[in-house]
Amino acid sequence: MEPQHLRDLYDRQLRREARPDGPGCRVERVGPVVRQTGPAHAWNGVLWSGLDAPGADAAIAAQIAHYRAAGLSFEWKLYGHDGPADLADRLLAAGFTAEDPETLMATEAAALPQDVPLPEGVELHAVTDEAGVRQVVEVHERAFGTDSSHIGRQLLDRLAADPDTVTAVVAVASGEPVSAARLELCPGTDFAGLWGGGTVEAWRGRGLYRALVAHRARIAAARGHRYVQVDAADTSRPILQRLGFLTLSTTTPYTYAV
Repeated sequence: MEPQHLRDLYDRQLRREARPDGPGCRVERVGPVVRQTGPAHAWNGVLWSGLDAPGADAAIAAQIAHYRAAGLSFEWKLYGHDGPADLADRLLAAGFTAEDPETLMATEAAALPQDVPLPEGVELHAVTDEAGVRQVVEVHERAFGTDSSHIGRQLLDRLAADPDTVTAVVAVASGEPVSAARLELCPGTDFAGLWGGGTVEAWRGRGLYRALVAHRARIAAARGHRYVQVDAADTSRPILQRLGFLTLSTTTPYTYAV
């Protein structure tokens, strides 16, 4: 695997040729921009842009106008290799707010460890209904300290409308959800995405994150996806590097509130 090859493949399959990731969403290519628009609780934003310096400001203004007209806040998902070189500064000048940067990483699903032992007394439960989704949201809010109700709504939408494109899992200890994660499968592509991996503080450092990565990678490989990718926070990047993930780029969400 070459990082440049993987990055180019990722850009083509998941960004330039992106498909809607939930019911009620649509993906449009408008000039040099690919964007998704959907319900307020869905992910709305710019997936890819091929901008040059002369046209960048006009393209930014056009996206702001589009989402304002729809009454939607949105995100411009900026990657470290996107142009022009000063695109981040242009977004800030246009009123966007930069969130924490993450590292885009990927590896072959079949190359990951297949059997990572769970701590004693912990079981993995597949999420298939509203009760399971509530557990995912609970773990996410306890692990990250943020309101995650929109994640629950997105997951319920996907499970109801297109269950073959998403799977989620909760680690349970003595009836208490202590870790959770989801896998987003992208039909027709080589990639599946690892999202939302979080563990409540008291259970960190016991291998649950690695176990959930391995669990989801097995599913991705079984469903025919060669690679798994993740937008890694600083806390998870070292774990993923030890598992064999390659760094492809950085990615920073730039958010615009309407």
